[in-house]
Amino acid sequence: MAPNTNQPAEKDFSPLKRRAFLKYSGFGIAASAAALAGCEDGLLGPNNNPNSKPADNEIDLGSGDIGILNYAYALEQLEAGFYTMVVAADGFSGRYSEEEQEILQDLKAHEIIHREFLKTALGTNAIPSLTPNFDSIDFTSRDAVLATAKVFEDLGVAAYNGAGKLLVDANLLLVAGKIVSVEARHASAIRDVINPLSMDFAGDDVIDENGFDQALMPPEVLAAAQPYVKEKLNGSNLPIE
Repeated sequence: MAPNTNQPAEKDFSPLKRRAFLKYSGFGIAASAAALAGCEDGLLGPNNNPNSKPADNEIDLGSGDIGILNYAYALEQLEAGFYTMVVAADGFSGRYSEEEQEILQDLKAHEIIHREFLKTALGTNAIPSLTPNFDSIDFTSRDAVLATAKVFEDLGVAAYNGAGKLLVDANLLLVAGKIVSVEARHASAIRDVINPLSMDFAGDDVIDENGFDQALMPPEVLAAAQPYVKEKLNGSNLPIE
């Protein structure tokens, strides 16, 4: 029997080929952010939810759609700060393979785009910049960094999935859907780096028996994120249904 000439070559499944799907994932959000540049009031109009950093170091995320976007903005600040430190850590180029370096650099770029997009969309409604607390993370350990990245990415996907139904404005829901699709790509990429060519990229610890990714509500997500932020995140005014 003649060989199947339509079968892709083995080299097409190299890690470098697999990570290429991340390369342009952030471009749509970047273009949207550029379109918002110069719009002081963002997508949500003038500041109806003032929130300067209070003396007690507590950040009220706000209420309604503004609160949900600030909730997402807080998480994107956390992820962007994490990957910035990963890439800047001493020994980065020696600790990770070339493919892994490219993945981590792409993730850093995407999270910064997400952070800046949400900040611009919120305009004067945005919460202040948060202060990360990454003291518990050993940035000189590949295993520690990848394990933390897995936690952050899985948490981000679950957060967007849980909060999407709380948004009232359909346009904002569309934007959130675009961001969470990229976050899911991140989660898959990190899981594949940890355990290459396995089924972990869509493991049953995050995908249920119906084929749906997990969804977590803000109280659960904020409890998980709080140890990595020095300010107290107050989500008590966020919508719950």
